[in-house]
Amino acid sequence: MAGIVVVFDFDKTIIDVDSDNWVVDELGATDLFNQLLSTMPWNSLMDGMMEEFHVQGNTIADIEEILKRVPIHPRIVPAIKSAYALGCDLRVISDANVFFIETILKHVGIRDCFSEINTNPGYVDEEGRLRILPYVDFQKSPHGCNLCPPNMCKGIIVERIQTTMAKEEKKRMIYLGDGIGDFCPSLKLMEGDFVMPRKDFPAWNLINENRRLVKAGVQEWTDGEELEHILLQLMNTISVEESQLLSVEYCKFQTMSKAPHGALPRPLPVPY
Repeated sequence: MAGIVVVFDFDKTIIDVDSDNWVVDELGATDLFNQLLSTMPWNSLMDGMMEEFHVQGNTIADIEEILKRVPIHPRIVPAIKSAYALGCDLRVISDANVFFIETILKHVGIRDCFSEINTNPGYVDEEGRLRILPYVDFQKSPHGCNLCPPNMCKGIIVERIQTTMAKEEKKRMIYLGDGIGDFCPSLKLMEGDFVMPRKDFPAWNLINENRRLVKAGVQEWTDGEELEHILLQLMNTISVEESQLLSVEYCKFQTMSKAPHGALPRPLPVPY
């Protein structure tokens, strides 16, 4: 199944919660976060919250321990390991941040299953404080998509992956997500691809309201168990379809190679 690229959102898809909210809530800063939410962009607010936690004496190790407690459905990790073992190219596109995502993926033992993580940058500075930056500097270089938040257009990232897929002879994509930001990439998928929106979440609602705009097949899911079942089922479906296509092409080739040829032209005489 090396021809299949599987793209996962992270928050409320791989994990069962929003990772930003999880850390804020666990450190008892929910009220402060909500008070500031309307005053600045999300990434700037998260960067500011990290500064506040640092000033309060919370260490990077404290934040890592909180991330390691994040709830994940027990069938998510096996689903990802199975897809990886079957040869799929797994990637993440998320509006979380690289520090949160990598900490969690490493903790549950699946970081190496992913060839690429597309998300907001995050790093620990020289003072030991976690810094969080936007994926796109929307003040200097806005992405121009009115369906997505200013810091990230997932649709643009999917288009870039599609370009590399063509070069690497990868043919099909499965996209899994839940949020408003997962609607735009769903519109970029082609016929033969699949989108797996989480049922009763914003992406699912938007896809159902705009079904004629979505070229890909749509397969909804509700929890990790259903995600695993449907994902493996889709990979099997794609594998069977690709095998049948190869079989048809082979039969065509065999038929053409066995077809009778017309009489060969007589050789021209060579004067001596």
